[in-house]
Amino acid sequence: AVVDVAIQDYVADVASELIYQNKSPVSTEVLFVFLLGPNMAIYSFQACSEDAKVQAMLQDEAQPLHEATGGWENLEYLQDQSQYLGEVFACFLGTLSPGRELVVTLRYVQELPREPDGAAHFALPPTLHPYTKLYGRAFALPSAMFFLAAWNCLTGKLPYSLLLTASLQSPRGVADLQANFTLTPLIYTAQDHSAAQVSLAGSPPSQNDLELLVYFGDPAAVSAVVEKGDPGAPPGSLLGDPMVLVTLAPSIPEAVPGQRQSGEFIFLLDTTFLEHAQVPQLSRDQDGHSLLFLLKSLPLGYYFNIYCYGETSVGIYPQSVEYTQDNLTEAMRCIPSTCSSLGDTNLLGTLRSVYNTPRPRGHARQLFIFMARLPPDKEAIAAEVCRHRNSHRCFSFCFSEDSAALAIALARETGGDATYVSSDNTMTTVVLKCLKRALKPAAQGVSLSWTLPRGLEVEVLGGTPQSIFQGQHSLLYAQIHGKAQDTTVAKGIMTLQYSLDGQDVTHMIQFPLCPQRDGRLAGHRLAARCLLKRLLPEAASGSGDEPRHRAAEISLTSRIICPFTSYVGVRTSQRVTWYQRPLAWLPPRQSLVPCQIVELHGSREVSSCFPVPIWVPPGWLMAVCDSWLALRRLTHAIAALPQ
Repeated sequence: AVVDVAIQDYVADVASELIYQNKSPVSTEVLFVFLLGPNMAIYSFQACSEDAKVQAMLQDEAQPLHEATGGWENLEYLQDQSQYLGEVFACFLGTLSPGRELVVTLRYVQELPREPDGAAHFALPPTLHPYTKLYGRAFALPSAMFFLAAWNCLTGKLPYSLLLTASLQSPRGVADLQANFTLTPLIYTAQDHSAAQVSLAGSPPSQNDLELLVYFGDPAAVSAVVEKGDPGAPPGSLLGDPMVLVTLAPSIPEAVPGQRQSGEFIFLLDTTFLEHAQVPQLSRDQDGHSLLFLLKSLPLGYYFNIYCYGETSVGIYPQSVEYTQDNLTEAMRCIPSTCSSLGDTNLLGTLRSVYNTPRPRGHARQLFIFMARLPPDKEAIAAEVCRHRNSHRCFSFCFSEDSAALAIALARETGGDATYVSSDNTMTTVVLKCLKRALKPAAQGVSLSWTLPRGLEVEVLGGTPQSIFQGQHSLLYAQIHGKAQDTTVAKGIMTLQYSLDGQDVTHMIQFPLCPQRDGRLAGHRLAARCLLKRLLPEAASGSGDEPRHRAAEISLTSRIICPFTSYVGVRTSQRVTWYQRPLAWLPPRQSLVPCQIVELHGSREVSSCFPVPIWVPPGWLMAVCDSWLALRRLTHAIAALPQ
């Protein structure tokens, strides 16, 4: 495998080439599977053999190029038997003869998580480094099936080679690099240390993921990096205009003891949960004790409110009130009567009530959502939270396994935490951990302004967060439109303003309008992904065809999938065919093969490592058909809601 990684601050673009060989004495049918990690998007895939080339292409759902392919029963078996939980990219690559090779080229972009010390954390997906002990066993397939690529992990020796190179860039400078494998010395390719290169030295580790920690010059800082547009794209388009990658990670000190703190805590309680946490039982019921502990642990100066949701949603107070002993006592007194009047879960309506309530000025909003069961409209709930992601942070507590995925999605979208509360995981411990993080200070009233030459303007795709909490960072995408009237001005200025402990703070960052290096459009593609998420609720709500058409256009031009587009595998024969009577050459024959994103329903406790590609003997074609499950169901759910 050959892997080329380009990391620019907290954005990565990965280009990989994988070579597989059929060492079996019989022909095999091949299904390629790639795990999709968080904040990751594939933008290019193709596989070539001596006989054919398979390329994954996006198509508009409103104008499909193909009909559904057969093989649903095998797809269902694949989904149900996998020990992995989550989405994967899967593409059927046809039959590979004995001794023949298959070359797979895969490219993807990803937003990288930020470690508490400010490092960008990159991990090589298991598809590109399949060391795992579960290799060859991730699917509990029938005994007639086998994995040609399976290897004996007991030998500790990998049956493949890996060539890994990484280029690193940051206007703050590349300060250091740490890895759990041997690296070549860091080579700086810019005098100001804003660019560097490094490679894997020797063989990759046989028992671990490959992980990189990239440290920049100032981990707590604000930066702006300009990425050139695609010269082949028209001016004014998403890919044609320059993109500014904005990192907001301001230094937020710890709160001074005794200093008055600020914040708004809103608790959303499922009625099923409340059945075990009513006031008369608080002293002896574990859940009730934990809830009371949470409510009594808020500092003075905060605002709070409690919503009980069932068939309808009811707030204890019309809007949040200041946290005092009297207000807390009144709230706890009202919970039993409120709970008894509610029926089935209606979290969606409760969230809309919360979002329609004004936030106290100068107080960052945080939601504590308790889910005893999975709400029926989970896709619409996720879309509603996404719509308001810049205005709050969610901490989700789920008490059933079926609601875990939704809890994780809500927390991930807003930068919070999600916890599955089981019998072995006491709620008091969980609540204390989340509360400790929620009480961290935050920068309030965040705003961005821009100083650019006349003729240029900036559009922040996805909006700007209202608050930034301690230990968090925000990665924003801002596009520069227009044409500068004064070409002698080479730099622009971004101004970040926010309030911290009642004091106004200002950061001014200069950035070049014409970057020297040509990028791989990683920022543009991730910006497209961000914009698609923002367009999704509007496009699916039935408010005209324009949002849907725009979303499909952005998806097709950026090659980032969305609910209104889907993959189709185009297989082109590499063989040349001649007619002898009369002598004539026929163009390469094309056909369509299954290629799609699939949701697997496995155990969450199994390692995320995954054996790929999967090699299946003839007759066991794992067809992956027309389904991009999670977001597509989301759009259908929103469209079905009453307007």
